[in-house]
Amino acid sequence: MAKIKVHVFLKPGVLDVQGKAVEGALQGLGWPGVANARVGKLIEFDFTGAGDPAEEVKKMCDTLLANTVIESYRVEVD
Repeated sequence: MAKIKVHVFLKPGVLDVQGKAVEGALQGLGWPGVANARVGKLIEFDFTGAGDPAEEVKKMCDTLLANTVIESYRVEVD
């Protein structure tokens, strides 16, 4: 069994509305040094399927877990 973590973020250059909102809120609360905030998602699951977990998770990301037109992803397999 493999423990999988998939980190998904918008690609550079894609407007991150949530990131801008977080950045503005933090600055408004007294942290003026916050800049370029990006909001992403983390997907965690156990994988017990056949095949190489890293290759299978890449297929999952390209098919469902990430919109590869506007998002990039990073996979961790433990």
